[in-house]
Order: sequence, then C-alpha cells, then structure tokens
Amino acid sequence: MEKTGNPGAHLVWDWNGTLLDDITAVIGATNAAFAEIGLAPITLERYRELYCVPVPRFYERLMGRLPTEAEWQVMDDAFHRHYTDRRPGCGLTEGVEQLLGAWQEAGRSQSLLSMYGHDDLVPVVRGYGIESRFVRVEGRRGPSGGSKAAHMERHLAALEGVSPRCTVVIGDAVDDALAAAHVGARAVLYTGGSHSRASLRTAGVPVVDTLAEAVAEALALAS
Repeated sequence: MEKTGNPGAHLVWDWNGTLLDDITAVIGATNAAFAEIGLAPITLERYRELYCVPVPRFYERLMGRLPTEAEWQVMDDAFHRHYTDRRPGCGLTEGVEQLLGAWQEAGRSQSLLSMYGHDDLVPVVRGYGIESRFVRVEGRRGPSGGSKAAHMERHLAALEGVSPRCTVVIGDAVDDALAAAHVGARAVLYTGGSHSRASLRTAGVPVVDTLAEAVAEALALAS
C-alpha cells in the first residue's frame, strides 16, 4: 500500500466475523446452544436477518420475549462453550495478513477492539501471528451481551496521538457503526460476518463485500 492519503489515519478492527472468518463456528455454536435449551436450529440467512446487539434482544426476536437473567446466563455459557470447541478450526479472512502488513508498512496505525473476552482474545490473536500489527489489542472486560460503544470510548482514549476524526472502524455489525459514531469516528461494514447486507445498510455507512474494499473505503473516509 503506497503512502498516500492521511498518514494519521487509524483503523480499529473488529475480530469475530471480520478479521476472523468464524461465522460457520458461530452458527454451529448457536445451534448447539439452542439444542440445549429446546430452541429450533437457525440457518445462516435467518441468523444474519435477526442478529442484533445487545445479544439478549437477538434472543427476544427468536423467542418472542426477552430471556430472563437466568435463561440468558444459560444461553450465553452454552454458546461460549460450544464456540470455544469450534474456534480452532477457523482461519483469518482472506487477505488479512497482507492488508494488515501493508497498512502498517505505510506508516499508519491500527488497533483491534473486540467484544470477545479480553483474556481469551489476546492469546488467540497471538496464535494467528498478527498481534505485532496492532498498537493495541483489546477485548471485552466485564459481562457479555452489551454494546461496543463504551468499550470504544475507552479504547480510543488509551491510544496516544489517535484522533477520532481520523479513525475508521471496520466491523461486521451495526453495533460497530454505532460505536464509531459514539466517539466521532467513521465506520465501514463488511458483509462476511453476522449481519445481512440489508441490516448493515440501516447504519448509513459504506457496506462492502471484502476487507480490501473496506480498507480502501476507510482510507478515503479518513483523508
């Protein structure tokens, strides 16, 4: 990637469904968890149509009501147990290593912010050999099921010299765009993860089919 555009441009990457191509594992874990609590399995298309954050609202769309706190805990624990079994079979999304390397070599910065638990995320990212590409790798601290906005605020505050107006969030969920807007950053959403294209378009930000397109859009937005 040539040194064109704003050298101060910063990317905040999402992990699950964006850098990590894990949607098959997510669907498998979701259906395994559903089986434990008596819910019918869901297709990838239906999942992308209904998925939303906070995640309990996703279950509300499936069940017709919000789960109780006890039900949510059972569902969440079951999902994470089954996902952990399936995650090692997932690879990085096509072109990730080259895109991260080119962005870094162009003298720009990038970080990773995920709603995957922090203590689990860091060794997993390290295991894929890309940790050194980021100035900060950060996962969720605290209970699961919430939105990314507050985490994004803390994440950017910890990045020295990074301006929100030069920052672009790349993710696969409407919540990524909402988190970006919360801190005054831009967003580009990728169709390879948790949402349908129609769902992503409701965020009012660029929607792309590849991460190469996402990076190109991000550079244009941050310039």
